Amino acid sequence: MPEAPRRALIGAALLLPAAAQASGPSAFDFAFTALEGGPLPLSEFRGRVLLVVNTASFCGFTPQYAALQRLHERYEPQGLTVLGVPSNDFNQESTDARRVREFCDTMFGITFPMAGLTHVRGPNAHPFFAWAAERAGPVRWNFHKYLVARDGRRVSGFATRVAPDAPELLRAIEQALAAPAAA
Repeated sequence: MPEAPRRALIGAALLLPAAAQASGPSAFDFAFTALEGGPLPLSEFRGRVLLVVNTASFCGFTPQYAALQRLHERYEPQGLTVLGVPSNDFNQESTDARRVREFCDTMFGITFPMAGLTHVRGPNAHPFFAWAAERAGPVRWNFHKYLVARDGRRVSGFATRVAPDAPELLRAIEQALAAPAAA
Protein backbone atom coordinates (compact mmCIF):
# COMPACT_ATOMS: atom_id res chain seq x y z
CA MET A 1 0.00 0.00 0.00
CA PRO A 2 1.37 3.46 -0.82
CA GLU A 3 2.64 5.43 2.19
CA ALA A 4 0.03 8.27 2.20
CA PRO A 5 -3.07 5.98 2.23
CA ARG A 6 -1.38 3.72 4.80
CA ARG A 7 -0.81 6.72 7.11
CA ALA A 8 -4.43 7.81 6.63
CA LEU A 9 -5.67 4.35 7.66
CA ILE A 10 -3.43 4.36 10.72
CA GLY A 11 -4.66 7.84 11.66
CA ALA A 12 -8.30 6.77 11.25
CA ALA A 13 -7.71 3.71 13.45
CA LEU A 14 -6.42 5.93 16.23
CA LEU A 15 -9.76 7.77 16.27
CA LEU A 16 -11.80 4.60 16.85
CA PRO A 17 -13.12 3.88 20.35
CA ALA A 18 -11.05 1.45 22.42
CA ALA A 19 -13.55 -1.39 21.90
CA ALA A 20 -13.20 -1.02 18.13
CA GLN A 21 -9.41 -1.22 18.40
CA ALA A 22 -9.33 -4.84 19.55
CA SER A 23 -6.72 -5.52 16.91
CA GLY A 24 -4.87 -2.29 17.77
CA PRO A 25 -1.61 -2.08 19.68
CA SER A 26 -0.89 -4.16 22.73
CA ALA A 27 1.44 -3.26 25.58
CA PHE A 28 4.08 -5.38 23.87
CA ASP A 29 4.18 -2.97 20.92
CA PHE A 30 5.76 -0.22 23.05
CA ALA A 31 9.36 0.33 24.07
CA PHE A 32 11.17 2.42 26.64
CA THR A 33 14.78 3.37 27.01
CA ALA A 34 16.43 1.45 29.87
CA LEU A 35 17.64 3.43 32.87
CA GLU A 36 21.21 2.47 31.97
CA GLY A 37 20.63 3.43 28.33
CA GLY A 38 19.77 1.27 25.36
CA PRO A 39 16.41 -0.11 24.28
CA LEU A 40 13.88 -1.70 26.63
CA PRO A 41 11.20 -3.12 24.32
CA LEU A 42 8.14 -4.50 26.10
CA SER A 43 8.09 -7.24 23.46
CA GLU A 44 10.82 -8.88 25.57
CA PHE A 45 8.07 -9.61 28.10
CA ARG A 46 5.47 -10.98 25.66
CA GLY A 47 3.33 -13.61 27.38
CA ARG A 48 4.19 -12.35 30.87
CA VAL A 49 2.06 -10.27 33.21
CA LEU A 50 3.43 -6.72 33.55
CA LEU A 51 3.11 -4.37 36.49
CA VAL A 52 4.24 -1.00 35.15
CA VAL A 53 4.74 1.59 37.89
CA ASN A 54 5.73 5.23 37.58
CA THR A 55 8.23 5.79 40.36
CA ALA A 56 9.95 8.69 42.12
CA SER A 57 12.82 8.78 44.59
CA PHE A 58 11.71 11.75 46.70
CA CYS A 59 8.02 11.09 47.30
CA GLY A 60 6.07 10.10 50.38
CA PHE A 61 5.19 6.87 48.54
CA THR A 62 8.82 5.99 47.71
CA PRO A 63 8.82 3.19 50.36
CA GLN A 64 6.57 1.28 47.93
CA TYR A 65 9.81 0.34 46.15
CA ALA A 66 10.41 -2.25 48.92
CA ALA A 67 7.04 -3.91 48.33
CA LEU A 68 7.56 -3.80 44.55
CA GLN A 69 10.87 -5.63 45.01
CA ARG A 70 9.12 -8.25 47.17
CA LEU A 71 6.45 -8.70 44.44
CA HIS A 72 9.21 -9.15 41.89
CA GLU A 73 10.95 -11.78 43.99
CA ARG A 74 7.72 -13.63 44.83
CA TYR A 75 5.97 -13.66 41.45
CA GLU A 76 8.71 -13.31 38.82
CA PRO A 77 9.18 -17.10 38.58
CA GLN A 78 5.43 -17.42 37.89
CA GLY A 79 5.52 -14.91 35.04
CA LEU A 80 5.25 -11.40 36.53
CA THR A 81 7.57 -8.62 35.44
CA VAL A 82 7.61 -5.46 37.53
CA LEU A 83 8.81 -2.50 35.48
CA GLY A 84 9.75 0.72 37.26
CA VAL A 85 9.40 3.90 35.22
CA PRO A 86 11.00 6.90 36.96
CA SER A 87 9.28 10.18 36.22
CA ASN A 88 9.82 13.74 37.31
CA ASP A 89 6.32 14.80 36.20
CA PHE A 90 5.49 15.55 39.84
CA ASN A 91 8.89 17.14 40.61
CA GLN A 92 9.98 14.37 42.98
CA GLU A 93 12.63 12.54 40.97
CA SER A 94 16.26 13.20 40.16
CA THR A 95 16.96 14.23 36.59
CA ASP A 96 20.15 12.13 36.59
CA ALA A 97 19.62 8.47 35.60
CA ARG A 98 22.83 7.41 37.38
CA ARG A 99 21.54 8.87 40.65
CA VAL A 100 18.17 7.18 40.22
CA ARG A 101 19.90 3.80 39.72
CA GLU A 102 22.20 4.39 42.69
CA PHE A 103 19.24 5.33 44.91
CA CYS A 104 17.22 2.26 43.86
CA ASP A 105 20.17 -0.07 44.36
CA THR A 106 21.41 1.26 47.70
CA MET A 107 18.08 2.06 49.36
CA PHE A 108 15.94 -0.85 48.12
CA GLY A 109 18.13 -3.39 46.29
CA ILE A 110 15.97 -3.12 43.18
CA THR A 111 16.58 -5.93 40.70
CA PHE A 112 13.52 -5.54 38.46
CA PRO A 113 13.93 -3.67 35.15
CA MET A 114 13.86 0.12 35.23
CA ALA A 115 13.12 2.44 32.34
CA GLY A 116 14.84 5.77 31.91
CA LEU A 117 13.25 9.02 33.03
CA THR A 118 9.88 9.20 31.30
CA HIS A 119 6.89 11.52 31.04
CA VAL A 120 3.81 9.66 32.27
CA ARG A 121 1.05 12.25 31.83
CA GLY A 122 0.00 15.20 29.73
CA PRO A 123 0.77 15.93 26.09
CA ASN A 124 4.34 14.62 26.43
CA ALA A 125 3.31 11.31 28.01
CA HIS A 126 5.16 8.28 26.74
CA PRO A 127 2.94 6.40 24.24
CA PHE A 128 2.59 3.42 26.62
CA PHE A 129 1.20 5.68 29.35
CA ALA A 130 -1.18 7.41 26.92
CA TRP A 131 -2.36 3.97 25.73
CA ALA A 132 -2.80 2.64 29.29
CA ALA A 133 -4.58 5.82 30.46
CA GLU A 134 -7.19 5.35 27.70
CA ARG A 135 -7.89 1.85 29.00
CA ALA A 136 -7.50 2.14 32.77
CA GLY A 137 -7.51 5.81 33.73
CA PRO A 138 -4.75 8.40 33.91
CA VAL A 139 -1.77 8.63 36.22
CA ARG A 140 -2.60 11.08 38.99
CA TRP A 141 0.54 10.77 41.13
CA ASN A 142 3.75 8.81 41.62
CA PHE A 143 3.51 5.04 42.09
CA HIS A 144 0.39 4.63 39.95
CA LYS A 145 0.31 1.02 38.78
CA TYR A 146 -0.86 -0.53 35.52
CA LEU A 147 -1.35 -4.30 35.56
CA VAL A 148 -1.18 -5.70 32.02
CA ALA A 149 -2.49 -9.20 31.30
CA ARG A 150 -0.44 -11.82 29.47
CA ASP A 151 -2.23 -10.94 26.21
CA GLY A 152 -0.90 -7.38 26.45
CA ARG A 153 -4.37 -5.94 25.86
CA ARG A 154 -6.24 -6.10 29.17
CA VAL A 155 -5.09 -3.38 31.56
CA SER A 156 -6.16 -2.50 35.11
CA GLY A 157 -5.12 0.65 36.90
CA PHE A 158 -4.31 0.94 40.60
CA ALA A 159 -3.99 4.33 42.24
CA THR A 160 -0.98 5.41 44.25
CA ARG A 161 -2.61 4.64 47.59
CA VAL A 162 -3.04 0.97 46.60
CA ALA A 163 0.17 -0.47 47.99
CA PRO A 164 1.96 -3.19 46.01
CA ASP A 165 1.05 -5.70 48.74
CA ALA A 166 -2.60 -4.59 49.05
CA PRO A 167 -5.01 -7.56 48.91
CA GLU A 168 -6.86 -6.22 45.84
CA LEU A 169 -3.63 -5.85 43.86
CA LEU A 170 -2.32 -9.25 44.96
CA ARG A 171 -5.64 -10.86 43.92
CA ALA A 172 -5.49 -9.15 40.52
CA ILE A 173 -1.86 -10.27 40.00
CA GLU A 174 -2.68 -13.87 40.95
CA GLN A 175 -5.73 -13.90 38.64
CA ALA A 176 -3.65 -12.49 35.78
CA LEU A 177 -0.92 -15.07 36.37
CA ALA A 178 -3.49 -17.89 36.38
CA ALA A 179 -5.02 -16.81 33.06
CA PRO A 180 -3.49 -18.11 29.84
CA ALA A 181 -2.19 -15.71 27.21
CA ALA A 182 -4.68 -15.21 24.39
CA ALA A 183 -3.64 -16.62 21.05
